[in-house]
Amino acid sequence: MIDDTLPTVTLANGIVVPALGLGTWQMGEDARAAQREVEALQRGVDLGITLIDTAEMYGEGGAEEIVGVAISGRRDDLFLVSKVYPWNASREGTIAACERSLKRMKTDRIDLYLLHWRGEHPLAETVDAFETLRRQGKIGAWGVSNFDLGDMQELLALPDGRNCVANQVLYNLSRRGVEYDLLPWCQERGIAVMAYSPIEQGSLARNETVIHIAKAYQATPAQVALAFLLEREGVIAIPKSSHAARVAENREAAALDLSDEDLDALDAAFPPPSRPMPLEMI
Repeated sequence: MIDDTLPTVTLANGIVVPALGLGTWQMGEDARAAQREVEALQRGVDLGITLIDTAEMYGEGGAEEIVGVAISGRRDDLFLVSKVYPWNASREGTIAACERSLKRMKTDRIDLYLLHWRGEHPLAETVDAFETLRRQGKIGAWGVSNFDLGDMQELLALPDGRNCVANQVLYNLSRRGVEYDLLPWCQERGIAVMAYSPIEQGSLARNETVIHIAKAYQATPAQVALAFLLEREGVIAIPKSSHAARVAENREAAALDLSDEDLDALDAAFPPPSRPMPLEMI
């Protein structure tokens, strides 16, 4: 399933996935870009980035349709992640939403299905639906997204709550709040942390420290930002790009080995948290 030169993360269910994935946020919103988006995803898979992250929210299902085209004929080589809207996350609503996602992606299973963020429906209902889908073989595992420490503690106190294998959160060099308590808490329990917006939608590429380190390695600032995350235990970075060339650049971040001096410089430019911080979202 994976290129062995990529760092990997082993999920609590024993599945090994790449620590670098392909994001799809903002895909499927413009028919004129569809072919380019498909080609970007296919290029990533060709390079061994076999984890694709999407959601019913992205393009109101449009991104899942892009994924469906991109994975045609190679589904068994991939690890698919999708998410259910919180307002669809009742027991019956979650199951129905999953069926729609499966249809859009033209597959019989989602490898990891996440609750996109907390809403009005009780967590117990959503977990019950996830477990039903798992028993039916329609999902391989389930997790959550945008859950802070208190949310995770509440989740794991539920019957079957400990079957959660991942929490997808906003995490990058400039958004390090999770490092104080949420990240170590998840690491201690073997819950993978999926880092969305890992290069802060490109803004990290303009930071002087990041640029300086990148020049020393003849790398790009985005590669430095990704390498920072790829060195963290149990973290999966999911950058999104609609351009095949940029996907290839992201793939090369896995070969970048930042020195202790580099990491110290990044800590000085982007200080790690010294106290608990509310979970950030975009």
